[in-house]
Amino acid sequence: MLHIIGLGLADEKDISVKGLEIVKKAERVYLEAYTAVLLVDQSVLEAYYGRPIIIADREMVESSSDDILADADTKDIAFLVVGDPFSATTHTDLALRCRQHDPPIKTRTLPNASILTAVGATGLSLYAFGQTVSMVFFTDNWKPDSFYDRVKDNLKLGLHTLVLLDIKVKEPNLQALARGRIVYEPPRFMTAAQCAEQMVETEETRQEGVCGKDKLAVGVARLGSDGEKIVAGTLEELSSVDLGTPLHSLVLCGTNMHEMEWEYVREFAVDQNKFDEIWKRDYAGKS
Repeated sequence: MLHIIGLGLADEKDISVKGLEIVKKAERVYLEAYTAVLLVDQSVLEAYYGRPIIIADREMVESSSDDILADADTKDIAFLVVGDPFSATTHTDLALRCRQHDPPIKTRTLPNASILTAVGATGLSLYAFGQTVSMVFFTDNWKPDSFYDRVKDNLKLGLHTLVLLDIKVKEPNLQALARGRIVYEPPRFMTAAQCAEQMVETEETRQEGVCGKDKLAVGVARLGSDGEKIVAGTLEELSSVDLGTPLHSLVLCGTNMHEMEWEYVREFAVDQNKFDEIWKRDYAGKS
């Protein structure tokens, strides 16, 4: 059986008791390491779990899944996922491969906390979120704005938008690749400040009033850990805020932000007076 086990958001202790029991008995233990990362190193997990861990990068999961699934029809294999197992479509694809395997491989999923639910720590109601979008690193000649239309759809309904930020792990250097050598770039993790800056930059091009510099937003970092940080303000303010080490996310507030949400979120504001002024002008009573 393939056990797809959520690890939660922070460290080695966030795994469930059921999950830990499976890990300790499994034939092999894999850690998916490219859609998200924990706040601790592989060695910390291995020491706590008492098991060696095989890092499963994008290439292994997407192109060499047979190695992961080897003997899984007769033995227990643990596949560890940061957050919740099905927050990324990659893991749905892996489960489908188990169904299509000959003979079919049974799967079991153990859920855990993910950013999709942990973002409730901001005080924004999870019931008031619309489509989740992703933000990638802009380059000089590539600035995709497909996220903009989905945020626009959310705002038409007054809904908040959770923005998941780009992670670059084990990315090949293109210049080296052109010379026939595989050299990996250092890991990069987008910050909430970079995301806010790119949203404002996109607004300057699109000019449809979706993510201008005065829109209220909330930046979060390391949710679920002892060092979690939450900061609220305008996109312009957040573009200058340092939330520290990864991982970061950002929420663009919807215009239907309830008074109770405002009262909770304002405590995280860079400038409470400015936050209150904009909320009363553009958000209060819009529902």
